[in-house]
Amino acid sequence: MSAESFVHAADALRSGDRDRYLSTLVLTGAHRDAVTALYAFNADVASTRERVSDPAPGEIRLQWWSDALDGEGHGAVRQNPVADALLDTIARYNIPAGTLLRLLGARRFDLYDDPMPDLESFEGYAGETVSTLYQLAAMILNDGETIETGDAAGHLGVAHAMIGHLRGFGHFAAQGRIMLPWTIFAANGVQEGEIFAGTDSEGLSEALGQISELASGHLIKAETAIANLPAHLKPAFAPIAVLKAQYRLLEQRSRAPFAAAPDDADWRKITRLAWWAWRNR
Repeated sequence: MSAESFVHAADALRSGDRDRYLSTLVLTGAHRDAVTALYAFNADVASTRERVSDPAPGEIRLQWWSDALDGEGHGAVRQNPVADALLDTIARYNIPAGTLLRLLGARRFDLYDDPMPDLESFEGYAGETVSTLYQLAAMILNDGETIETGDAAGHLGVAHAMIGHLRGFGHFAAQGRIMLPWTIFAANGVQEGEIFAGTDSEGLSEALGQISELASGHLIKAETAIANLPAHLKPAFAPIAVLKAQYRLLEQRSRAPFAAAPDDADWRKITRLAWWAWRNR
């Protein structure tokens, strides 16, 4: 392991997941490095679909990470700086590899075009791919000691995933993918073909509105749960400041579900994160 691996991980995160990179700026020292390594691993895994032409090479990439976490191909794995930084973080903070393996398992869904079946499936997916990251970031801030953040990580993870997929609805639709609960669309009379064709309708607006309300409910519950956490763990949940602003922008935009979602400039996000972290010390 070298300090250069953590520098590389930070660079990879900055380019691969800008919002999570900005959220690490409220952390300090070794904690920032470790959370950055965790998030850089996630950014690499989450972008697998975008970097492959079909599921087979995606499966190979996810299997590479699975082997790395299982300790196979150790020398070659360490030549990948993000993996090097992640493995050092796992060792230093007692991160359970099984939790990251479940994240990899959940991400296999991304490689295929099956619609997200229902709300329960979405919440399970969000739990394994997003709530897990909040839980592990809090564990890092707790110096590797297991900590129960339960409702905070659970609700914020689901809200984070819902807001992200509401913001990216048009992008995923253009790929022929439905990442939000299909049963909600079906219940409102929406057809798959309408979504893939970028066709707006009253039913689609109603479905997205219902999902938006669910996201709002999870945000509110997350905020309540975070307020009850020990102060030293709260910086792990600072992204809520950016998510709340992105949710408000979604609510304010004109009826254009397939359009690119509006967003704040980086400096405004940094200000929100810093202000939130200061208020929750």
